Amino acid sequence: MTLASVVDATRSMRRRRILIIVENLPVPFDRRVWAEAQALHRAGYEVAVICPRGPFAEAPFETIDGIEVHRHPLPIEASGKLGYLAEYGSALWWEFAYSLKVFWRRGFDVIHACNPPDLIFLVGAFYKYLFGKKFVFDHHDLNPELFEAKFGHRGPIWKVLVFLERMTFSLADISIATNRSYAEVAVQRGKMKSDRVFVVRSGPNLARVRELAPDETWRNGRSHLVAYVGVIGEQEGIDLLLEAVRHITSARQRTDIQFVIMGAGPSLKQLKHTCAQMGLSEFVTFTGRIDDTTLFTVLSTADVCVNPDRPNAMNDMSTMNKIMEYMALGKPIVQFDLVEGRVSARSASLYASNTDTADFGEKILELINDPDRRREMGMYGRKRVRDELSWEHEEPKLMAAYDSLFR
Repeated sequence: MTLASVVDATRSMRRRRILIIVENLPVPFDRRVWAEAQALHRAGYEVAVICPRGPFAEAPFETIDGIEVHRHPLPIEASGKLGYLAEYGSALWWEFAYSLKVFWRRGFDVIHACNPPDLIFLVGAFYKYLFGKKFVFDHHDLNPELFEAKFGHRGPIWKVLVFLERMTFSLADISIATNRSYAEVAVQRGKMKSDRVFVVRSGPNLARVRELAPDETWRNGRSHLVAYVGVIGEQEGIDLLLEAVRHITSARQRTDIQFVIMGAGPSLKQLKHTCAQMGLSEFVTFTGRIDDTTLFTVLSTADVCVNPDRPNAMNDMSTMNKIMEYMALGKPIVQFDLVEGRVSARSASLYASNTDTADFGEKILELINDPDRRREMGMYGRKRVRDELSWEHEEPKLMAAYDSLFR
């Protein structure tokens, strides 16, 4: 046996080690990242995760289901350009510091970087060029489009973000896209070879997304419940949802519907103030960040679920986790007519004219007034998720990507 064959045999016997870095949300609350980490662990990889601390995830270190989770401080929640610079700079520093700790203690073969922001390639480049580690780019958000959606223009910062995205793609050994639109960006804008780009959708984990007994107290004494879950930010269109609520309660004089908005984010405080100024507080419940039991209880109680994502290039090309979870629970959906939203939901959703909040409200009322249609749409969505879109259908695609990485 040659020395080379001995080395190859030794490598095949040793478990591969993956370090996942994510800045957007803490683990396990970042559902896609946690599903990927669990899938890799089940496949025999050793997995560690670096992520920020947050509500319900404040321990600096813990091992969950055999996966090491290292959580760094993130004292700044950005709300402007300077705020984002400070947040991302702080996160990058902690990610690099924690990566050194993991590298020293247990080592790793791959850095699996989840954006935003497109800065983690700087950590990946250090280990790739000095130690020969592989770099995987898990493309969650289109940062140039995200900037344009938040600030309404392009300019020098937008050009910098395009450059950082290009650098991330150029460093990546493989790229993982959440849908076909993102895969096209990787090939066309990122100049990656198509055989190095793998589509792994953010399908719901049906072991986690579960129907629970309804809790009628969430209806606040009203006959119907409409629910939203997601980040509370500018591009999520919660202000548009509030306008739709005002149309329903004022123009249509319907006071029999309660709205529950679940989630946290930089715009939560301002939107609660806006809701009060619009005189809608009695009809709208803001929960902030909540645990899974509360989340699935509310969704199980809801008659209709909504996705008011503001129409823009970012949202048009993005697959939203909330849509998949609504469908998994058999809930009919109302959303604006966005490309990837329609690709995911198909007949499980009604589609309002973009930014037309009155039409959005009318679509909600259309479903509220037609329980048979709600049931039919919900059954279609649930079946589509179970047969095509759940995580069990996506996990083999993630494994195929990693097989290609090490082949």
